[in-house]
Amino acid sequence: MFGLPLRRKLPAAICSLLWLVAGTAIAQVDRVYLKTGNPVSGKIADMKREGVVVESGSNKQNVTVDLIEKILFEGDPSPLTKGREFALDGQWEQALDELRRVDLSGINREMVKADAMFYTAKSESQLALVGRGSTAEAIKKMRAFVDANLQSIHFFGAAKTLGDLAVATGNYDQATKYYGALAQAPSADLKIESVYLSGLAKLRQGNAAEAQTDFEKVVGASVQSTTALRLQTLAKAGRAVALSQQGKGDEGLKLVDSLITELNSADSEMGSRIYNAQGASFEATGDFQGAVLAYLRTHLLFSGQADAHAEALSKLIELWPKVGKPDRAAEARTELQERYPGWGK
Repeated sequence: MFGLPLRRKLPAAICSLLWLVAGTAIAQVDRVYLKTGNPVSGKIADMKREGVVVESGSNKQNVTVDLIEKILFEGDPSPLTKGREFALDGQWEQALDELRRVDLSGINREMVKADAMFYTAKSESQLALVGRGSTAEAIKKMRAFVDANLQSIHFFGAAKTLGDLAVATGNYDQATKYYGALAQAPSADLKIESVYLSGLAKLRQGNAAEAQTDFEKVVGASVQSTTALRLQTLAKAGRAVALSQQGKGDEGLKLVDSLITELNSADSEMGSRIYNAQGASFEATGDFQGAVLAYLRTHLLFSGQADAHAEALSKLIELWPKVGKPDRAAEARTELQERYPGWGK
């Protein structure tokens, strides 16, 4: 007498459960990993260069590009997932090994294709910047990415990379143009980075006075974030080099000494920039022994920062003979050629 009603209700309950399970299974789940805090999960409903809109049910959340560390898309091919992680870790050769296995024709979502294109172009560019690849080919590939994906969240990263490549090939006006694109970002940090990078380009161009002006703008900016504070420290190192290039090595050394007392040795970019600035300052005062010791610190402590390490080695090639050790210059030249073939060409 109780069996029949139960049999009538059971199929309905099962149907409801199956519907819920099916609904969960077909819901698209992308994950936006933030630089700080928990990931944001849901479907990427819209993407612009300024950020993304993440949709989860009836909820929509805007995430600006400056907050995003990476995005894992549902259905990412395995080589993209691995290659992306290698790239984010700065392991560019391993990244390329994986990313070159990605079959773009098998990817249906355009933003996933764009991710694969960007990280491939980025990896090739970073290797080219230290002489391990063709800068012309890297520029071609990164421009192709930008032309096809003007609204990608990687737009500003691509602009920075194109600026770096332009500096490496001596196209300084073009570099300033690319770095200037970062000023269009919604983030105050990226706007400050735009000025800092423009200063670096002018420094490489030999325009030390204008470079110093840019660095001073960064140092004098009113900032709050740790990213901007870090940029200000890097700008101080850049200012020391600019002073040295204008024959003011003593001023450069005074500035560098203050930076060394606060140096976080775990930050390899910071350490290498500061010690290279110290080397430039010592060299400007005629203290070649001090310059050698400074560049050696970059060589021995921060060799993982490829561009700064290559710069330190190239300087040591020039400086070792000035302190009576031409054999050490030969060693530095050999290491530079082996680790960074094509550097400076």
